[in-house]
Amino acid sequence: MSSYKVMDVNDDLNIRVSGPVHSGKVRSVYKLTAEDSSRLIREKGYNIAADTPLAIMIISDRISAFECIWKGENGLNGVPGKGASLNAISAHWFKCFNDAGLAGNHIVDVPHPYIWIVRQAQPVMVEAIARNYITGSMWRAYTKGTRDFCGIALEEGLQSNQKLSELLITPSTKGIITGVDEVPEVDDVNISRENIVNNLDAFKFNSIDDVDLYEKLLTEGFNLITEQLASVDQIFVDTKFEFGYVKDLQGNDELIYIDEVGTPDSSRIWDSKAYQQGNIVENSKEGFRQMLLNSVPTAELLLAKDKMTERLAMAENFLLSEEDILQVSKTYTDIAKTITGEDVYIPSDPKAEILEILDRDYGLIES
Repeated sequence: MSSYKVMDVNDDLNIRVSGPVHSGKVRSVYKLTAEDSSRLIREKGYNIAADTPLAIMIISDRISAFECIWKGENGLNGVPGKGASLNAISAHWFKCFNDAGLAGNHIVDVPHPYIWIVRQAQPVMVEAIARNYITGSMWRAYTKGTRDFCGIALEEGLQSNQKLSELLITPSTKGIITGVDEVPEVDDVNISRENIVNNLDAFKFNSIDDVDLYEKLLTEGFNLITEQLASVDQIFVDTKFEFGYVKDLQGNDELIYIDEVGTPDSSRIWDSKAYQQGNIVENSKEGFRQMLLNSVPTAELLLAKDKMTERLAMAENFLLSEEDILQVSKTYTDIAKTITGEDVYIPSDPKAEILEILDRDYGLIES
């Protein structure tokens, strides 16, 4: 067995909750009871409305790519330090957004590198995606003749990994949108601004003004991260933000940043000096995707959307070497230190630490 103990299962903690635990690819969300929410707001002095529903987000060290969860040999079913790196980077950017006066976010407390206490938000059903370079899926579609991306026309003659003439907002659906004729009922499908504006209720927006606001916050957040990454010789290539509504202190709906921002999981980040020399050095999960394409026995399955059953079976039976997993760990922890200026704390037993803190300091663990 590996000497590293990672947080691979994060939905089995005996936290007192008000409903089922939601487990995503990386984070699990524990919705607190109304009693515990109001108690913590009072005891901890959180500057939010007294009746705000809270949740505990526990991050894992799992790594997903091509819609599969990947594991390593020797029982290493995650990437050491990955969860802490993602949390540290997001918390850093959220603070920068606050300091710049952009908008609030869902985090109210960070008791541990693997824990966020958050405001429960009503998410808008849009993955807010911004692109500053043509690469990845956009480039693959472009080479096949596509010129219209989410209602935006791209010019002819672009080259792979070229910087675009302007920042493009290319949203996709968050979850499955039903009852909208021009939007297929599948998750993560590209949509246009017109689709959103014409179907505000389906996409859970309160008003057209809030569509303008999400685009403004996406652009301003992207530009802030771009500028700060440039100062440490990194390029912010593209990213995904998410937004949701909470009640402010006056009881009004407020659109805020939720989920994570500017992380190696939600963004592409390139080394600037390498790019200037004509090379692409990935400092994000895209490097892990490339590793998989060069490692799995049947690489073409990773790009075949009609062969998910075979792809999932391959992922279940394929184990990455510990050396490869630790290289991925270095990518995450190195970029986290570059961004935050601080080393990432990697717990020797993350689950034990999480349970101790939530019991001792927050009174949330059921016996």
